Parts: sequence; C-alpha cells; structure tokens
Amino acid sequence: MSEKITPYKDKTRSKKEQVAEMFDTISEDYDGLNRVISFGIDIKWRKKVVQLVGKTNPKRILDVATGTGDLAINLSQTGASEIIGLDISSGMLEIGKHKIAEKKLNTIISMVQGDSENLPYKENYFDAITVAFGVRNFENLEKGLSEILRVLKPGGIFVVLETSIPTKAPYKQGYNLYSTKILPLIGRLFSKDKTAYSYLSKSAAAFPYGEAFNNILKKIGFIEVKDNPRTFGVATIYTATKK
Repeated sequence: MSEKITPYKDKTRSKKEQVAEMFDTISEDYDGLNRVISFGIDIKWRKKVVQLVGKTNPKRILDVATGTGDLAINLSQTGASEIIGLDISSGMLEIGKHKIAEKKLNTIISMVQGDSENLPYKENYFDAITVAFGVRNFENLEKGLSEILRVLKPGGIFVVLETSIPTKAPYKQGYNLYSTKILPLIGRLFSKDKTAYSYLSKSAAAFPYGEAFNNILKKIGFIEVKDNPRTFGVATIYTATKK
C-alpha cells in the first residue's frame, strides 16, 4: 500500500490502535449502515465466499477481522466443527457474540479478540481462513498475510473478500462519486464517528487490488492465487492456497 491511511490524524498511536477505537465506536451502527451503504449486495458476496470454502469440506475455520461475525455465522453452513472469529475490536465482537447466541451457534463459533499480525495459533492449524473487508485495515499487510499463511494447513484455502475499484466506464466514475462523496456523507449523518466512513472510503481507494494484491499474496508464499471481481469490480474475491 503506497499510502498509510489511518482513521484519525493522531501520530502518537499506531494504525492498529486507531482502527480498534474506530470500530469500537461504530460497532452498534455497523451492521445496519453496512446494509444501506452496500445496498445489501455484500450478503451475496459473502454467500460466494461460503460456497468456495464449503467445497473444501473444512473442519476448522478462522475468520480474521470478523467484525460482528456475519461471515463466521454464514460459514457455519459449511459443516465445519470449529469456527473462530478473530478481531481487534472488543465492541464489534460483543455485537457478534449476541448474534451467535441468538442463532444458537455458540458450540461451533468462538469470538476471540486478537491481532491479525500475531495470531495465537500453531502452524498448519486451520483448514480454511477467510477475511472479509479486513485486510486493508492491517497495519502491516505483509506481516498479517504471513501469519495467515503460517497457521493455514498445506492445501488449505484462503479466501479474501475486499473492496476494489471498477476499471471500466461508467462504473469507475460512478464508484468514485459514491465512495468519495456519498458514503462519507452517510457516515457523518448516521454514525457516532464522523470520520469512520471517510477512512473506510480512503483505505479502500489506497488498497492494492486485483493483480497488485495477487502479487503480494504470491510474494508471501501463497500459490494458486486467483482474483474474481464482483458487481462490476466494486469488490473482489481472492482465493489462494498453501504448498
């Protein structure tokens, strides 16, 4: 990532600390605003991730940057016996715990507060690892991806769902207008944190998507790296595995 984007203009704190504070602050608004901002399309994107993971018949799954646990909950459809949702934000995790309890999935899904760049698991531990809209929030992208590679089993699947930028007109122009003007405005109007959705927009624009992200994954050591743009390229699903 060529430019370091942080939620707040605070040089005394790391990006990691600022991201945790931001998501703690917006945790109660996050799910509702997400549905509005994405027009609900993010639900379809997550279903595709579940399909890809489900084909590998995983027993143990790690969902990094799980947030309020939407993807972790959806991944229960794969038949996995253990799903761990890990996030740096305690506020987001608390919302997720309530959702998991309501769906009676406590015996399958555990919500764990932790750092993506220092995963508390042994090597080759997970059959599948996912990240939905989280890799752009890593303070050190390559370190976080290296940790994911370390704890993924050989032959296991790694799936990333992340925002990207459409390359073709008029979708590129429309996305730019929406992400730079409308999305931050919605955030200012409806979120407790007036800068959060401006950060989310800027971090998405600065993220190395498509072939650039593929190359980073290959550099870290992932193999069979593929990218699949979704909905005119406003999001991309990346898949990779480990030797």
